[in-house]
Amino acid sequence: MDTVGVQVAQGLLDIGAVCLSPQKPFTWASGIKSPIYTDNRLIIGNVNLRKLVAKGLAKLISEKFPDVEVIGGVATAGIAHAALVADILDLPMIYVRSKPKDHGTNQKIEGLDIFNKKVVLIDDLLSTGGSVLKSAENIKAATGQVLGVVAIFSYNLPINDDNFKQAKIKYATLTNFNQLITVAKQREIITKDELLMLETWHTQS
Repeated sequence: MDTVGVQVAQGLLDIGAVCLSPQKPFTWASGIKSPIYTDNRLIIGNVNLRKLVAKGLAKLISEKFPDVEVIGGVATAGIAHAALVADILDLPMIYVRSKPKDHGTNQKIEGLDIFNKKVVLIDDLLSTGGSVLKSAENIKAATGQVLGVVAIFSYNLPINDDNFKQAKIKYATLTNFNQLITVAKQREIITKDELLMLETWHTQS
């Protein structure tokens, strides 16, 4: 198993970013009901994990998308990570709003003119891919090129893969649902019943 992926999964568990609620499922922004919720916003408050994630994302981008010219952060959760990664890679940064701001120039994209620029978008996690793919559409509308998407975590749901394939956009993540559950099982921090519930939900999603 990928070392960085395991370390990030361990870090998420260590800071309490992973919540299980089989009796009262969480409702994601996509509307999906889930017994697991990963709050990656807690990462920015932990210095060691924040650095690990930033270095991991920078390495991932360098390996998967070496022609990148601009790092883009998806508002709001991807902005902090994009700033750190852009600094590591010594590249310009932008961030992409979910909708235009309601005053001034009504911009969806902040930072610089991305005409014909090769952009990699960063988000904190992927469930269905909906929010980051909307940001990708905004990049294309602004005449930028979307090389791909990187994220910290993916739930590994088929709908996510389907949406990215339909959009013809590649993506990569540092860690994912399978790695997270493997680490949790090794640490014996989830019960057999919880494990079965998670595996059943994931298989049926």
